[in-house]
Amino acid sequence: MRLGKVVKSNSHCDYVVQLDDEMDFIDAPKADDYGFGTFVKLETEERHWAIGIVYNSQLLNPMFMNMGPRLSSEPDPLFTPDLINETRTLLWTVLVGCLDQHNGEFYGVQGIPRVVVPVNTPVSTMTSAEVHQFHLNQERRSQFCYYSHLLHCGGTFSTQLTHQILQELIESKLFRDAEERALIVLCRELAWKTTMGAMR
Repeated sequence: MRLGKVVKSNSHCDYVVQLDDEMDFIDAPKADDYGFGTFVKLETEERHWAIGIVYNSQLLNPMFMNMGPRLSSEPDPLFTPDLINETRTLLWTVLVGCLDQHNGEFYGVQGIPRVVVPVNTPVSTMTSAEVHQFHLNQERRSQFCYYSHLLHCGGTFSTQLTHQILQELIESKLFRDAEERALIVLCRELAWKTTMGAMR
């Protein structure tokens, strides 16, 4: 489902998405539709641009700490302009690759995308099938090549984000045998490093 649109970037692989609200869209996303670690795709009807992961969020409320003058009398019933809700929800998204196609099957090209995603590009959540396709290479084998990139560019919570994604991939049961064991090893190694780092 559509979440919103790209409004700015902080770097080549770090984009800010403004969430659609109910003032502009009837089927605006609910709180459960997006969140920490959500896989999203940045694409228009003409072109697929990139795959990203939500790693942070920010609530903008212009009325917070607004110490301007207030009316001392009762409001005039003949003059009641509509108040526009100016609050916004922003999602920080790290780009981790894109989808490509070979012989009619989609596969993931993981890493920092080469292209610059334009402002106002629609952003949508990915289905579990699309997430699975993104974690397959052209030979249809599992891949997790954006591991180190995510740890460096996933913001303050990059370790927790990477660990959560690994756990979700394991629990999805989309990968079997050696591929599943490789994900489990990565997950345990990251958990061990996090624990040892906290003990220092």
